[in-house]
Amino acid sequence: MKYICSKCKKTEDVRTHKAKCDCGGLWKLHFHVPKFNLDLVDKNTWGLFRYRKFMPIIDDSYKDITLGEGMTPIIEFDKDVLLKMDYFMPTLSFKDRGAAMLISHCKSIGVESVVQDSSGNAGNSIAAYCAKANIKCEIFVPKGTSPKKIDMIKSHNAKVTITDGSRDDCADICRQKVEKEKVFYANHVYNPFFYQGTKTYIYEVYEQLNRIPKNIFVPLGNGTLFIGVIKALEELLESKLIKSMPNIYAIQSQYCPPFVEAVKNKETKPAKVSLKPTLAEGIAIGVPMRGEEILEYIYKYNIKTIIAPEDKIVESRKILAKKGVYCEHTTAASYAAYLEYCKTNEKLSDCLISMCGAGLKSDH
Repeated sequence: MKYICSKCKKTEDVRTHKAKCDCGGLWKLHFHVPKFNLDLVDKNTWGLFRYRKFMPIIDDSYKDITLGEGMTPIIEFDKDVLLKMDYFMPTLSFKDRGAAMLISHCKSIGVESVVQDSSGNAGNSIAAYCAKANIKCEIFVPKGTSPKKIDMIKSHNAKVTITDGSRDDCADICRQKVEKEKVFYANHVYNPFFYQGTKTYIYEVYEQLNRIPKNIFVPLGNGTLFIGVIKALEELLESKLIKSMPNIYAIQSQYCPPFVEAVKNKETKPAKVSLKPTLAEGIAIGVPMRGEEILEYIYKYNIKTIIAPEDKIVESRKILAKKGVYCEHTTAASYAAYLEYCKTNEKLSDCLISMCGAGLKSDH
């Protein structure tokens, strides 16, 4: 198992504390993944580490880090839509999948202190798992982040630094600290171990349904869930458990759509966009660091990039809530995008949508 630089292809031991390659390229993780087989799943472990034979685990640190994340239910919302209830997690968001994996890795390699930048949910997750691991933690969040998310981060004894400017500005400020102080960057964008946690989303779907739905809707900001979904689906293809890639719809905020604009013009890098304040704060990423990698996936698998209309987010949140599903605004944006696509293109059935974050996290 090793890191490979996405630019210069230099290799590095996964025990390194470097956030990226010396050339500036981000790490990709290379390790042997066995062909996926439900017989290799540990049915006695109720959580995502039941899939540990397909995960890059160095030692048994995960046993002391896990908070019971994973194994979230799938519900039938209506005859066309299945909802994967990923806010049924310890910190009420899907980010716990990646945080459990990444902080377990941090514990394995002797990390004592981390920093991270977040719009809220990833910060909640990293702070919680660092608390469990007894690792010091500082989370940078942009001004305007949900107060309830900030309160959650603080409750786990993590330091919160609120920054001026956009979500991208927040990331820049945090990375300056990483460069200056050489502290470990436990970031869900930079560190590929995080995606090895989020890929369990698809493992669970396959185990629960014994199939993969025809249409999968995935929110796309930095690509935290998107990349994990692609990696797991590729593994299922390699294992011949599915015959072809399902139709994937990557959802962007109307007010922050760098991938939508790039695809329109067949560009290989995310487009430069003018940001506007959006209720979908979790996907308001104007400068996604793995943008070229994500676009490669989009073109390779003919993935549709679609918009979540800003003026439909609150309405969509109400529709979900009236049927018992109380989610945050960014999550409601995914359902808004689904409804808009069906309205303006074609009616879809057998659709899977992730309920990424709980409603109580974004009542602001």
